[in-house]
Amino acid sequence: MSAVPTHEAEPYVGLMSGTSLDGIDAVLAEIGTGNQVRLLRTRYIHYPDDLRAQLLALHTPQADEVHLAALAANALARLYAEAVGALLEGIDPAKIRAIGCHGQTLRHRPGDGYTIQIGNASLLAELAGIAVVSDFRSRDIAAGGQGAPLVPAFHARVLAHPEIHRVIANVGGIANITDLPPNGPIRGWDTGPGNMLMDAWIHRHQGSRYDRDGSWAAEGSVAAGLLQALLRHPYLEQRPPKSAGREQFNLESLDTTLAGLGQRLEPGTVQATLLEFTAVSLCDAVTQECRGAQELYVCGGGAHNGALMRRIAALLPHVRVTTTADLGIDPDWVEALAFAWLARQTMHGEAGNLPAVTGACGERILGAIHPA
Repeated sequence: MSAVPTHEAEPYVGLMSGTSLDGIDAVLAEIGTGNQVRLLRTRYIHYPDDLRAQLLALHTPQADEVHLAALAANALARLYAEAVGALLEGIDPAKIRAIGCHGQTLRHRPGDGYTIQIGNASLLAELAGIAVVSDFRSRDIAAGGQGAPLVPAFHARVLAHPEIHRVIANVGGIANITDLPPNGPIRGWDTGPGNMLMDAWIHRHQGSRYDRDGSWAAEGSVAAGLLQALLRHPYLEQRPPKSAGREQFNLESLDTTLAGLGQRLEPGTVQATLLEFTAVSLCDAVTQECRGAQELYVCGGGAHNGALMRRIAALLPHVRVTTTADLGIDPDWVEALAFAWLARQTMHGEAGNLPAVTGACGERILGAIHPA
């Protein structure tokens, strides 16, 4: 499909469903050239419990998984279409340039040359009546990159400051940071777990999807031995560019670490330590790799975890720590906005990756287009 030679702002939809497996963030945005991004509408749809269970199960190899993944992809496409319909109520779908749909990650293994996000974009295009751009990560991996993180390109375009050294921290299931020095190279990578381990642990012990405001973690004490064991994770020793997922940070590996300690810890103690693990691994990355950072803006679900935000601020005493709300973008919608913007890049034949971030051998136009 040829690029559209226009400099006028166009409406795009962004859909994001991340590694937290909680639901779908949907945004309608008007996007032009440069840093012109205007958020118009938002919607959020929870994953039904049965779909979430199916997706969690598909992260582990099992019998008939190709068939099960295809069925889950169809179910996701229908839920995406429901989100788009609610988002665009009263708006003619023909007026929307495209949907940027990340899909749901089942495997992310750039070392093996692939990443898999499901969502049946063809079915979504059929149901929504709007062109869909999907599979953003594969082209970057084909060019030798990690395929992640991709949001730093959006952060750099929209949130950078010409005189202030900013860092953007997206704390979803996995935490990633974008380093935005005013006169230096833009860098970004996954620092380690975000909410993923905390969410999984509280779901196991309390049946909750997440620890609201970090209140359960705040009641416990950090277990120094467990924290040190977690901080010895091989991923944390790697230098950027790098990316992570459930393959590196999951309940099974946590159970193995706990078993190796030779002592029983109270569940609340483990939750407190998992929060500290997220905070320390993120702040160590900022301290070691983003020297001179003046401001850190948090987005994603972690921005609502008061206990986590306080620990990050305490560990970075010389950095102003706040959320992207102070930059005019609600922290809940930054990532979905990024995929709306990435769809715009693709539809205009413009690169969406940053080779310095992902390690790709060059800039690439990302994604596959599924016409309406």
